[in-house]
Amino acid sequence: MTGIDVRRAGGADAQRLAELHASRISSGFLTSLGPRFLERLYRRVVRSDNAFAFVAEEQGAVVAFCAAAENVRRFYLEFVAHDGVATVATAPRIVRRLPRVLETLRYPVTGDATLPHAEILAVATDATASRGGYGRALVQRSVDELHARGCPAAKVVAGSDNVAALRLYEGCGFAPHARISIHDQVPSEVMVWAQS
Repeated sequence: MTGIDVRRAGGADAQRLAELHASRISSGFLTSLGPRFLERLYRRVVRSDNAFAFVAEEQGAVVAFCAAAENVRRFYLEFVAHDGVATVATAPRIVRRLPRVLETLRYPVTGDATLPHAEILAVATDATASRGGYGRALVQRSVDELHARGCPAAKVVAGSDNVAALRLYEGCGFAPHARISIHDQVPSEVMVWAQS
């Protein structure tokens, strides 16, 4: 794609990743925890040895991102260990949503034991740049990175009604695996990519 640069996200990108997440991922529990929580989360993503994010830039501005983790449960536990106290202090709504926080921490190990540990955590594209192929380029780059890190498979979870996301992941080689309900019994699709 001309005019698009893809690079690994760094600490200076955390606020923009949080903004994109908050404005473009309207469903889901993490969005409900607010922008300060999301900024801490993405700051941990880019610092972690277990997680990473790629961003797409157009004319020097970040217009899309994809975040992933080699082991999503390990990543969430790392986030809690390093950022938990500070995060609760800056985001009191976490305390009010503690049952959902615990569901999020448990979800990768509940149910299907055949699911891969690696996961695409989030993908978001600015409204002004949608349909430009950014999501697909970033998901593909993230899958390539997971593969390079020794992950033979990865999963992604998207709302069952999020047709655009489901098509994106399917176009990147993810196949439907299972339907789950994590928060408030909202149905989500689990899709899996496996190295061929």
